[in-house]
Amino acid sequence: MKKITADTHIDQILSRYPTLSRVFIEYGLPCLVCGEPFWGTVEQLGKQYDMNVCKLIEKLNEEKGKSDEKT
Repeated sequence: MKKITADTHIDQILSRYPTLSRVFIEYGLPCLVCGEPFWGTVEQLGKQYDMNVCKLIEKLNEEKGKSDEKT
């Protein structure tokens, strides 16, 4: 996976980078906190929970980059 974008599906992110679930939790996304997974795109998730998608994507890519450096 190159960069996470608004069109990236949540399941793609979490299957490749399971540790990024903490970013979603940090942003208070109830779909992950309560165990009800959301399998749409990052943009769809952001719109559903009325959040700043750009900031979420920025943080996801930052943490993804840290993970990539370790491998």
